[in-house]
Amino acid sequence: MANIELLKKLREMTQAGVTDAMKALNENNQDLDKAVQWLREKGIAKAAKKANAIATEGISKVIIRDNLAIIYEVNCETDFVAANESFTSLVDDIGLTLLESGENDFEKALQLKLPSRMTIEESCKELTGKIGEKIGLRRYEILSKDKKHMFSSYQHTNKKIAVLLTINNNVDVNVAKDIAMHAAAMAPKYLNQGKMDKVWLENEIKIIKEQMASDEKFVGMMKDPSMNSRVEGIVKGKVNRLLSEVTLEAQAFVKDPSKTVKQYINSVKADVIDYVRYQVGEGIEKKIVDFVAEVNAQMKK
Repeated sequence: MANIELLKKLREMTQAGVTDAMKALNENNQDLDKAVQWLREKGIAKAAKKANAIATEGISKVIIRDNLAIIYEVNCETDFVAANESFTSLVDDIGLTLLESGENDFEKALQLKLPSRMTIEESCKELTGKIGEKIGLRRYEILSKDKKHMFSSYQHTNKKIAVLLTINNNVDVNVAKDIAMHAAAMAPKYLNQGKMDKVWLENEIKIIKEQMASDEKFVGMMKDPSMNSRVEGIVKGKVNRLLSEVTLEAQAFVKDPSKTVKQYINSVKADVIDYVRYQVGEGIEKKIVDFVAEVNAQMKK
């Protein structure tokens, strides 16, 4: 059993987690210096120091195998590492392992064993230690279908945007790809109103009403109870315009703007059942680095 004081000191020196620090001490007969060396050799000390780094680059990818498909994102800190062969190989291994496992619980997924016999979490830490950038699986979603349905996907050449669709009919492959490419380009948040986050929609309606209340054109109308139905009609119109921007089905189809995406896909007697779009780093606040200041700070050390 690791000595508590040694454990505390080792963690302060390396920023390693409790489990890794205990293992390092136990593997090295409670010798602090050897434990530090052990953690460094395993890449854990370096990886732990990067734990709070912001990883906003990386790869979004889709893998399809028969009636199962996965869309997932693995992050790093720079485009340079995103193109690194060790990183791209790890991304491939993670995707295939997740798809084969069918595991939908994220925390359990991190403990899945890769071909290297290390877990996904361990492999990310090890590569973080070797490369010096935070590496990690950010998110994934596994979709399934039956034989009557089909998957359609699109991955942009920069590997930062990926789209996965399930279509409830076996339509022409080019038609399906057109829908996926539209989604990649136009970035709808949701498939349709039924798939929308209700809290998000309620908040957007609240914002619309607040904006109207501060607009001279609507102030008098909103204060007049007899105009309630008129106000609600205007709000509904604004919500419909919002839906035409943020839902895939209601967007004007890029290749034929006279039709919505739903009208286009319905014209070939099909419908989109599931839709997922990932863009690397979306929703993560990026750290703006002042390289001149950073270099000056390093020179003063």
